[in-house]
Amino acid sequence: MTDITPENHPVGLAGVPLAVEPLKRRDFASDQEVRWCPGCGDYAILSTFQGVLPDLGIAKENAVVISGIGCSSRFPYYMSTYGMHSIHGRAPAIATGVAVSRPDLAVFVITGDGDALSIGGNHLIHAMRRNVNLTILMFNNRIYGLTKGQYSPTSEAGKVTKSSPMGSIDAPFNPLAVALGAGCSFVARAVDSDRTHLAQILTAAAKHRGTSFVEMYQNCPIFNDGAFDDYKGPEAAQHLIRLVDGEPVLVGADGTRGVVRDPVNGELTVADVAEVGMDHILVHDSHRTDPSLAFELAHLDDGNLITQTPIGILRNIECPTYDDQARTQVQLAAGDTTTLQDRDKGLQSLLLGTDTWQVRERNA
Repeated sequence: MTDITPENHPVGLAGVPLAVEPLKRRDFASDQEVRWCPGCGDYAILSTFQGVLPDLGIAKENAVVISGIGCSSRFPYYMSTYGMHSIHGRAPAIATGVAVSRPDLAVFVITGDGDALSIGGNHLIHAMRRNVNLTILMFNNRIYGLTKGQYSPTSEAGKVTKSSPMGSIDAPFNPLAVALGAGCSFVARAVDSDRTHLAQILTAAAKHRGTSFVEMYQNCPIFNDGAFDDYKGPEAAQHLIRLVDGEPVLVGADGTRGVVRDPVNGELTVADVAEVGMDHILVHDSHRTDPSLAFELAHLDDGNLITQTPIGILRNIECPTYDDQARTQVQLAAGDTTTLQDRDKGLQSLLLGTDTWQVRERNA
C-alpha cells in the first residue's frame, strides 16, 4: 500500500496517473513462468522491482518496461504492465520516443552490461546526455550470458572466457564513470542480494525527474558464478562503501576506515579513521552539481580484483529534461495548444505572417 496522493506525487512521475486503489506486488507480476537459471540474480531484482512499483502509487496501465537483448531482457514478459522486448542495444532509443510522446507513462529500461555498453553504448550515452525522463536499470554480471559465456565490456582484464581463452586484454568499462561522464543526472549502484537497499535505490531512481541510471551487480551462476561474492555474505560489509547523503563515507561495517583526500597527491584514498580523525573523512553529497567528486568515488574500485566498491546514490541533481522541453517547443510552435482558441491563433498568425505560401492544384 502507498501513501502517495496527487498532493505529494513525486516530480519524476508528474503526469503519470495514480492507481484508483492500492496495488500489491502480485498486481505487477504476469502469469508467465519466470525462466532464468537457478541462482540467477535476476530473480531477486525482478521481485524487488515488482515490490517497488506499488509503493510508487502509479496505475499499472501507465508503467512501461522496455528491454533490449540478453538474459535480463526477458523482464517485460514477467511484468503485468505494458512493455516491449526490443532489439539489441536500442532500448534507450525506443524508450526516448515513448517518454517524449507519452508524458502520462512511467518508462523503465531494462538492459545488461553487454546490451548497454557494447552495441547499445551510443544510445545509452545520448539518452543520459539529453536527460530523458527514463529509469535505466543495468544488470551487470560481467559476462555475456545469453550467448553462453563470452567476455563483456565490464569483464575484468585477464578474464578467461570462451572468446578470450588466453585472458581478456580489454580494459573494462566503469559503468558509473560512463554515466557520470555522459552527464547523467541520477547515478547509483546496488547489489542484487541486498533487496532492502536495492528497493531504496529503485524507488529514488523512479521518483527522480530525468535520466536515472542504476547499475546492479548481478550474479550469473552458470558463466561467471561468484563474481561479486566479496559483496555478499558475512564478510560483505567489510568491502562496501555505503554512500548516504550527509554522512561520512566509511568503509566496512565497523567504521574504522574512511575515504579521505590525500594531502600529497589530492586523490581520494581509504585511511584508518583513528589515524586521520573523523573530521578529515569525506562527507557524501549526491546533490553537488559538479560531478567530479562522484567521478572520483566511482573509481574507488579498479574494475579488476575489487576489494572495495561504492554502493548507493553517487549523483542526484535537478536539471531540465529533454522530453519536457521537446513538448514545450511543440506547444510553442502550435501557438500554445492548451486550448482550441490558442491553436487557432497560432495557425492564423502563421497564415498572416511574412512567409510566402504557394498552393498548387494536384493533378487528378
